[in-house]
Amino acid sequence: MYSLWRPRVLGAWRVPAAGPVIFAVNHAHGLDGPMLMGTAPRPVHFLIKKEAFVGPLDPFLRSIGQLKVDRQSVDRAAITDALGVLRHGGVLGIFPEGTRGEGDFASLRAGLAYFAVRGNAPIVPVAVLGTSDRRGRAIAALPPLRHRVDVVFGPAFSATGDTPGQGSGGRATRAVLDTATVRIQARLSEHLADARRLTGR
Repeated sequence: MYSLWRPRVLGAWRVPAAGPVIFAVNHAHGLDGPMLMGTAPRPVHFLIKKEAFVGPLDPFLRSIGQLKVDRQSVDRAAITDALGVLRHGGVLGIFPEGTRGEGDFASLRAGLAYFAVRGNAPIVPVAVLGTSDRRGRAIAALPPLRHRVDVVFGPAFSATGDTPGQGSGGRATRAVLDTATVRIQARLSEHLADARRLTGR
């Protein structure tokens, strides 16, 4: 990432140095995940669509700890793997919008709330800005080489309003998840707005 573009990482000190954490990342471009993996202060395990695990990418993605998920069904193996990352004190990366979009956190799925509640893990909002800038691209699918990309980490928070890492750790009822999702969306949208003001994007 650093050899091809010019990442500027802001707020990395906000990421807890140890223990389970979920990075909630906006998603406007396919480069967002790799950019975060290459610049985050801790190793990140993303839930990645199974279609990406083909050819030489399959062993590579597995070797760096990425998790395969079938987005067309309830993938219980992927859910178990993701909760395992948190149970062992790792960092789980999630695109809460489910797929690439405007990258504005406008449409959240309940998956993020589920993992945060079941895994008893604080959420760190992450805004990746600049990957979807189309100006001056040599390759249409990628930002221009040496283009600046901002990766902005926000303050950790609990999906349920408890002290991060001190919640009930498992009571993922529909009411709890619905309330948590509303809270998460507000916090992520607030962080994205702050990140845009900070970076001028």
